[in-house]
Amino acid sequence: MAPVVALLMGSESDRERVRPAAETLEKMGVEVLWEVISAHRQPDRLRDFVREEAPSRGVEAFIAAAGMAAHLPGVVASLTTLPVIGLPLSSEGLGGLDALLSVVQMPRGVPVAAVGIDNAVNAALLACSILALKHGEVADAWRAYRVELAGG
Repeated sequence: MAPVVALLMGSESDRERVRPAAETLEKMGVEVLWEVISAHRQPDRLRDFVREEAPSRGVEAFIAAAGMAAHLPGVVASLTTLPVIGLPLSSEGLGGLDALLSVVQMPRGVPVAAVGIDNAVNAALLACSILALKHGEVADAWRAYRVELAGG
């Protein structure tokens, strides 16, 4: 059975910027579980998904994409001890810097890993690095990707 990463977005309008993460994960043999849940508008739904539904569906890590105040990654991290990767998304106004700072300025004890603004591929690759510790097939795919990246 393939490992599962949940891709969370606060809005359907984020899907195209998150899609490269799904494509990268799938190339590495990782199943993707897409969910659109707003930390602000659907806090109860988010809590239920993170605490109950995701574990029951085999989720081993989360990628939470958010722009502006970017609370989604931090709220997810507050609800689970599984790895959470924050994917800050660009937006008008501050160009994503607001989202990046929201993701990286988490209080001690509630860690969220962060990647660059709109860098969905690196979010997926970080998830693969984590999953590779447990799943040999992901480790093999990750190593092959790195060899290919180096031109070998």
